[in-house]
Amino acid sequence: MELHDVWFVLIAVLWIGYFFLEGFDFGVGILTKLLARDRTERRVLINTIGPVWDGNEVWLLTAGGATFAAFPEWYATLFSGFYLPLLIILVCLIIRGVAFEYRAKRPEEKWQTNWEHAIFWTSLIPALLWGVAFGNIVHGVKIDKNFEYVGTFWDLLNPYAILGGLVTLTLFTFHGAVFSSLKTVGDIRVRARKLALTLGLVTAVLALGFLIWTQIDSGDGWSLIAMIVAVVALVGAIGAIKVGREGWSFALSGITIASAVAMLFLSLFPDVMPSSLNPDWSLTVSNASSSPYTLKIMTWCAGIATPIVLLYQSWTYWVFRKRIGTQHIADAAH
Repeated sequence: MELHDVWFVLIAVLWIGYFFLEGFDFGVGILTKLLARDRTERRVLINTIGPVWDGNEVWLLTAGGATFAAFPEWYATLFSGFYLPLLIILVCLIIRGVAFEYRAKRPEEKWQTNWEHAIFWTSLIPALLWGVAFGNIVHGVKIDKNFEYVGTFWDLLNPYAILGGLVTLTLFTFHGAVFSSLKTVGDIRVRARKLALTLGLVTAVLALGFLIWTQIDSGDGWSLIAMIVAVVALVGAIGAIKVGREGWSFALSGITIASAVAMLFLSLFPDVMPSSLNPDWSLTVSNASSSPYTLKIMTWCAGIATPIVLLYQSWTYWVFRKRIGTQHIADAAH
């Protein structure tokens, strides 16, 4: 296996980690409007991700940086062709971070309500657009012989990509509902379980259609295995939440996300951005990669830094592992 193949796998792992962690993060943000009944319950939900949301975004920064360094042609074509949706995602992530930090800085109801609206929308929009973006990457876009995107923004809003966006939106919200049931106590936990069950069924219908479409369009034997794992894990997650096994349900919903993202990358390889105009104009792991020397240095750096980041994030989740409820919010206010 060549180093550019190794880095394609590593970038896939980074995206899997990002969607696994930021997936429930986005889901909880969306649930601040769908699940919480009052300001106290919204505080409970926000507090479940308060210590970890910023650490989850490290995976996105690393994935973007790794793509820039390992596959500069891929990075250039991707960020120029998908400029508007990626800019919208970036703005949402900036506003979202500010909302988490500023929401409790002033006691006025209007101030806090406005930031809560911001948390909801800046969680929902990226959850939708990430699916649209990856749907286009896998399905293929208009790339010319100079490896430049020559389509328009509206070309990105095709049926396959929109279905991909709906899948990530519902899957992340389901993942967030399961996480909320795992991290809370009392009535909000019960309602999170019920909502997760409904969301899981909707997600299953959309995801099954999207995964089958992907397999027929560009899949192979390995992607078929990943698809089967994703479907089985999603069914298991729904069954586990139905009987109140939140821990198992969260693990299985995470496996669903990991397997689904793995399927997309398996369907993509050896391309990194297929051309819908001419297959010969597609960006591949070989024609889009950096030099072997650059990839070698990157491999050494990743081997040293990655374990440190994993240990730190694992420690963070361990420290803030306990459940919380509305009674904890009242104690804190007192």
